[in-house]
Amino acid sequence: MHPILFHIPILGWPVYSYGAMLVIGLMGALQLAKFLARRYGLNPELFMNAGLIALATGIIGARGMHVIENWSEYALPARSFFENFWAMINIRQGGLTFYGGLIFAFPCCMAYAVYQKVPLRLGMDIVAPCVLIGLGVGRIGCFLNGCCEGAACDVPWAVTYPYHSNPYLREVSLGQIQVPSDLMTRSGPQFLESQQDMANRPFTPEEIAMYTKHSGVTSLDTASRSARSVPIHPAQLYSTFTALLLAGICVAYFTLPHAPGQVMGLMLAMEGLSRFLLETLRVEPAVRTIAGVDFSVSMLVGLLICGVGIILWTAFGLFSRRTPFPNPSPA
Repeated sequence: MHPILFHIPILGWPVYSYGAMLVIGLMGALQLAKFLARRYGLNPELFMNAGLIALATGIIGARGMHVIENWSEYALPARSFFENFWAMINIRQGGLTFYGGLIFAFPCCMAYAVYQKVPLRLGMDIVAPCVLIGLGVGRIGCFLNGCCEGAACDVPWAVTYPYHSNPYLREVSLGQIQVPSDLMTRSGPQFLESQQDMANRPFTPEEIAMYTKHSGVTSLDTASRSARSVPIHPAQLYSTFTALLLAGICVAYFTLPHAPGQVMGLMLAMEGLSRFLLETLRVEPAVRTIAGVDFSVSMLVGLLICGVGIILWTAFGLFSRRTPFPNPSPA
């Protein structure tokens, strides 16, 4: 887990892994969009602008859906209204749900395409693999940040997260692990006076660093380094591999004769189905039980997206009667 990738020399400003991966994913997606746009005679700058629109609206939608899915974490009675509100908008800690971003960004980009008179179905086909590139790289940021984690497992490639990470705190709240007593006790003159009213919760890493600095005793630091979460699935990396694989399939299908718009339909169908399957390896809270099976919001939305993709792929094929796709320009 490396939530901070590095610090900028001299200035000392942190570069967060989550934000860095979002930027890298966006740049990769934009480069692919520009390449495909040039191949089919469209202005690549329009897709650059659409990418910036998608970034802004996608983050808003993705964060909003994440907050809705995990509302109990952002409406804690122990915190003030402003503290809860800050937790909701503080994306540096991770927590973006892909489908929320897709649902909000898609109509915004469609509106921009209509305004710029871009052929909608061709534009959708160009954007389809680019969305998956951004998702795949962005999930690496989730892995480094310790959010969107998987469920407990015993597979050889399972990962553990350090003390006070999101997975660790979740497992503590569920009673799956217990915080070492050394990291809970705040009695005695060796502790700072400001810590005396915090005996019912574990030390934060900042408190451990402060205590170690003031006392010179490293016992708390040693205890925190040895505390780990239970082994869990690296679900974020599963998503990365799946998204990049599906992006490659979409690009390959793009080069074959097909009706305009079918690449987007294919992407939605494959992504929705794969997300539904991957959600079975995650710990997202269930919102509905159907036939004895618990479904999370992302599982339900994934099935919906898959259905929409199948409908679009079929409808575009029928309505276009397999109209030949525009011939690409010479590279």
